[in-house]
Amino acid sequence: MMRSESEREGEREEGRGVTQGRTREDEAVAREEDRALMARVQTGDEAAFGALMERWERPVKSVIARIVLNASDAEELAQETMVRVWQQRGKFRDEAEVRPWVFSIAVNLARNRLRWWRRRPEVELREWSETEGGETGRGGEGGIGSAGDGGDLERKERAMAVRDAIAALPVELREAIVLFEFEEMSQAEIAVTVGASVKAVEARVARAREKLRVTLRRWA
Repeated sequence: MMRSESEREGEREEGRGVTQGRTREDEAVAREEDRALMARVQTGDEAAFGALMERWERPVKSVIARIVLNASDAEELAQETMVRVWQQRGKFRDEAEVRPWVFSIAVNLARNRLRWWRRRPEVELREWSETEGGETGRGGEGGIGSAGDGGDLERKERAMAVRDAIAALPVELREAIVLFEFEEMSQAEIAVTVGASVKAVEARVARAREKLRVTLRRWA
């Protein structure tokens, strides 16, 4: 069973780590560290930019891979994202959050790559795409990628089913559920990232979750 945003917020209030095993206090510290690094990046500090890359290049690659469904393109676009972070550093607002801003650049690049592939009639998108192996959801017990009890084979089958189900979603639903479930972003953060209203994000997450429930009912 997938958790709602209110359920996740309750876990934060209780102090349980929900984003990569971090507590709410850890996340607050990380946000302040990101802002401090970004402030230095805006002055042209290359060392600070290197530190920011170390923090965000891997998460950015993970998000892009789950949107474009191609590992090599994800690698390329993650690097391009960080290049654009440097190039567009002057556009970052001091009061903004770093994560949604960086992810918005990544998501836009991923969208553009998908559009480019769809304009190539000689290559079917489904033939080009390859779901990246490895992680499923970070939601832990009850998340869309939690494996539950069972042997390695069952866990692998479940992971493949989850990846295939997410890959089959329309792009706007895929973006929303990837950011909500895998990156555990709030709907407000996702709205900033994808350039939509919070209500639109709420609807997209709900539609994605319903489609996944139907597709993955065998694993319920």
